[in-house]
Amino acid sequence: MKTTMKMEGLADLAKALNQMKTSTAKGVMRRTLKEAAQPMADMAEAKAPEGKTKRLKPSVSVSDWLTRRQKTRHRKMFGSMKHAVEMYVGAGPLKQAHLQEFGTAHHAPQPFMRPAWDAEAVPTLARIGTIMGGEITKTAKRAAIRAARKAARDGGG
Repeated sequence: MKTTMKMEGLADLAKALNQMKTSTAKGVMRRTLKEAAQPMADMAEAKAPEGKTKRLKPSVSVSDWLTRRQKTRHRKMFGSMKHAVEMYVGAGPLKQAHLQEFGTAHHAPQPFMRPAWDAEAVPTLARIGTIMGGEITKTAKRAAIRAARKAARDGGG
């Protein structure tokens, strides 16, 4: 199934991000992506099967962290993207998570990530624009306050 989406206003957000230091812009994007993806993680956690170990549900999270094995596989798939900001929603480093999602010869699938993706993909993209606009505004205000304090210190000393 192919899905096509159109988002407007991203060029303005990108222009605002480009006016910031790279580290500041990455922080804005990380906070935005984490907040925008949290409802998807919440839905996946609610749909995840309980299981014997009870480790799957609490492991579902939003993070920019990958295990060493996941990083290796990601680099092979996408190459090196040093300046990109990525956020992952999933069951962390649990090896058995994909077995629950897709099933095995002896175990029927119990999907939890795919239904969450299907329900939350479009709303998540919509939230990104809204949240990022607010994050950029807050960051610009903090930068202006810092600049004013620095000017007061430099001028008053």
